[in-house]
Amino acid sequence: QVQLVESGGGLVQAGGSLRVSCAASGRTFSFYNMGWFRQAPGKEREFVAAISSSGAGTDYADSVRGRFTISRDNTKNTVYLQMNSLKPDDAAVYYCALGPYGTTWPIPKTAFRSWGQGTQVTVSS
Repeated sequence: QVQLVESGGGLVQAGGSLRVSCAASGRTFSFYNMGWFRQAPGKEREFVAAISSSGAGTDYADSVRGRFTISRDNTKNTVYLQMNSLKPDDAAVYYCALGPYGTTWPIPKTAFRSWGQGTQVTVSS
């Protein structure tokens, strides 16, 4: 079973950058599609980005496309989310998510089924 631990959240000014990371346990990490979701107070959790098991495929929410970059290092069992040009609306708890096992891509946003504990990102205006 793969367990996920996020880190790297914090406080940043609007327009700034931040990178959050997700370390995964387990030997089969490289076979899973991975994703990032976020949840702001009073709102539902929403999809942010996804990456295929090999890293060759990526997908983004319209609200972050062009500003955020998802990547992964399968040798380190880690997936990253680089966030640039941050806006106050990006403030949320960011969750790493485990997607389906295998090489099928793209995958539906509803296919993610296991989550980390989250890391808080705060953006000051």
